[in-house]
Amino acid sequence: MFLVILFNACLRLCHYPTQWKLAQVVMILKPGKQIEEVSSYRPISLLPLIGKLFERVILNRLRPHLDTILPEHQFGFRQKHATIEQIHRLTDTISHTLETKKYCSAVFLDISQAFDRVWHDGLLFKIKNYLPHSFYFIMKSYLSERCFEVKLNNITSDLYKIRSGVPQGSILRPVLYLIFTADIPTDNKTFIATYADDTAIMSVHENAAISSSNLQKHITEVEQWMKTWRIKANQSKSAHVTFTLRKGDCPPITLNGEQIPHSDAAKYLGMHLDRRLTWKKHIWSKAKCLGTKLREMYWLIGGKSQLNNESKMAIYKSILKPIWTYGIELWGDSK
Repeated sequence: MFLVILFNACLRLCHYPTQWKLAQVVMILKPGKQIEEVSSYRPISLLPLIGKLFERVILNRLRPHLDTILPEHQFGFRQKHATIEQIHRLTDTISHTLETKKYCSAVFLDISQAFDRVWHDGLLFKIKNYLPHSFYFIMKSYLSERCFEVKLNNITSDLYKIRSGVPQGSILRPVLYLIFTADIPTDNKTFIATYADDTAIMSVHENAAISSSNLQKHITEVEQWMKTWRIKANQSKSAHVTFTLRKGDCPPITLNGEQIPHSDAAKYLGMHLDRRLTWKKHIWSKAKCLGTKLREMYWLIGGKSQLNNESKMAIYKSILKPIWTYGIELWGDSK
C-alpha cells in the first residue's frame, strides 16, 4: 500500500528519486584472465530493488504505445517476436534469392557499445516526439544525475556521473534503446532486419553491381543517421556476404570511408549463414560447442556419476539440448 502511494506520487510529480539512480558496479573476474588487467573483469551493475519495481510500473504504461513507435523490422525485446522468427525472415529472403538464381548483397553491422553510447539529449528528444508529454518529464528525471560506484574486494570507489547510455541492469534499458533507434532509415529496394542492435541489411537483384549499389545507398543513409544520433558502427567487425548460387561476389560496400570485409558466412543471432545456405558451418560450430560442453559436464552425467537417470535427463534437456536444437526448424533438413 505504501509503495502504491509512493509510486503514484512519483508519477504525479514526474520525479524519479535520486537514491534509486545509484548503481553499484561489481567487477567479476573472467575465468583464466589476469587479475591486473582491467579488461579481465566483467562489470555487473546492481540497482536498488525499489527502483526496478517503479521501472516496471513505467514499462507497463509504455507498452501500449510501443507498437505505434517501433518499426516492423525490429524484433528485439518484444512480445511474440523471437530471434528465430527474425532469422526466418532473413533465410526466407536468402532462399528466394538462391531459387531465382539472383544475387543477395548483405551487410551485418557491428554497433560499438550500442547500449552504453545512447545520447541522452537525443533520446529525450525522441521520447518527447513519440510519446505523450508525461513520459518526457519522468524519463528526463530518470536519466539525469545518475551515478555509479565500483566495488572490488570490499573496496568501493568514489561516485561518478553517468553522462550517456541507458542504465545497465535496468528494466527500461532495452525499451529505451529501441525507442532511440526506431527511426533508423529504411529503403524500398532493400530488406532490413534488426534485433536490438543486431542489424542486417540486404539487397536482392539479378545484377550483382545493382544489388550492391542499392545496398550502398541504404548503408550511406544509415551512416549519416548514425552520425546524427552519435551511434558508432565498427566497419572492421561488420561483415559483407554475397548469397548466391552463381559465380563471383557482389562489389564491395564501404562504411565510414572504409571497405567492409567480405566473408563467405556471417553469424546473426546465434546462427551462421553461409553463402549458399548449406548450414555446414553452423552445424560444425554447434557440434564443437556441444562436444566442449559435454566434456565439461561428463563428470556429472557420465557413466561413473552417482546422479540418477532423471537428474541426468533434466541436465541434458536444460543445458545440452538447447545448444543443438536452436533453429533446428531452419537447418534440420540440411544434408
